Amino acid sequence: MREGLTVAEAQDHILEATPVMGAETLAASEAGGRVLAESIVSQRRHPPADCSAMDGYAVRREDLSSASPDAPCTLPVVFEVPAGGHAPRALGSGETARIFTGAPLPPGADAVVMQEDTDQGAAQVEIRVAPARRAHVRDAGEDFDLGDTLIEAGAVLGAPHLGVLASVGRTIVSVHQRPRVAILSGGDELVEPDRPVDGGRIVSSNSYTLAAQCREIGADPIYLGIAEDTPNAIEARMRAGLGADVLVSSAGVSVGDHDHVRSVLEKIGCRLQFWGVKMKPGFPLAFGVIEKTGQLVFGLPGNPVSTAVTFEEFVRPALRKLMGHRAVHRPTLRATITDRYKKKRGRLHFVRVTLERTAEGVLAHPVSNQSSGVLTSLIRGQGLAVIPLESEGVEAGTVLDVQVLDTTFFDGVDRGF
Repeated sequence: MREGLTVAEAQDHILEATPVMGAETLAASEAGGRVLAESIVSQRRHPPADCSAMDGYAVRREDLSSASPDAPCTLPVVFEVPAGGHAPRALGSGETARIFTGAPLPPGADAVVMQEDTDQGAAQVEIRVAPARRAHVRDAGEDFDLGDTLIEAGAVLGAPHLGVLASVGRTIVSVHQRPRVAILSGGDELVEPDRPVDGGRIVSSNSYTLAAQCREIGADPIYLGIAEDTPNAIEARMRAGLGADVLVSSAGVSVGDHDHVRSVLEKIGCRLQFWGVKMKPGFPLAFGVIEKTGQLVFGLPGNPVSTAVTFEEFVRPALRKLMGHRAVHRPTLRATITDRYKKKRGRLHFVRVTLERTAEGVLAHPVSNQSSGVLTSLIRGQGLAVIPLESEGVEAGTVLDVQVLDTTFFDGVDRGF
């Protein structure tokens, strides 16, 4: 087992050990946010026939070559073509047909004059323009044709994708499965939120944070409860989670007298691949694989911020890869840090910051209390400023990479244009 990896080494190691989950079929209407496991090839043409892009009149251009506002042409309206209907016959020389948006173009017609360029007559109509070839006509197959690949495998299905699936009659699609994530918290001091917190007890908030982080990306959390600080109690809870795709525990993964997680993991068949990552918060991190099943196992530190940050940096990318995502990491941006930040060499620091847009760029304001026990700092912190491993800190005004946790930062109060 390796010890003391860099963040990049640990991330690469985990992702190399993480497979992509298999496919399942799902109703297309329920597939939003899922990753497509098949390419969608059209079995239809859209539009199925030449059709009108406007409410107006279907015409033959040769009948209107001299039409102008000063010298309009008058033609008889011989029939009407509603959307969803069809022309009763071809359009003859010197004739026009009333037509509506989406209606198929009658045979013989080669343009549509929009109604604003006419007097909108019923029996006959006065036309004031000489239309261009195919004016206001949507060609058959303009959107897609038979055999066209419309959505590639690996696409994340959003609202436009679901509309396209409906348009080609795909009510069922193949998508990558969602991982089930078993979550365990450990510690004699922990209680559930509705229990008293006297006598040194504290609420087991980590399990709720982790479950929410799983749901945010579409994974399915399974709560294993709180394990007492004994090897037997931890083993019993962990064995209950062996049927999941991923097992995540928080606390008990360090080297103290009551830190039993690593020894229990080895007992239940987990091959630990590394322990310890050169980062703050969150050095005591373990990662392994259950050899019989391939289940991924993460032993996260117990401090609330350390738990949340190590999930973001290591568990979240692995879960997204399992679900078929190609882009597995949080977005980053460049921002100017507003305060001096000092640190020792040897660990990469993730500094919680609030973000502010200015005319000169984005400012990153460090949250005042960077303690790994202050969970509320993650509410105030919209992102994590990355302070390099061998740096001894940065001065105010330094431009840094910031990993954006709160993606609502990109939402606008104003239009922006």
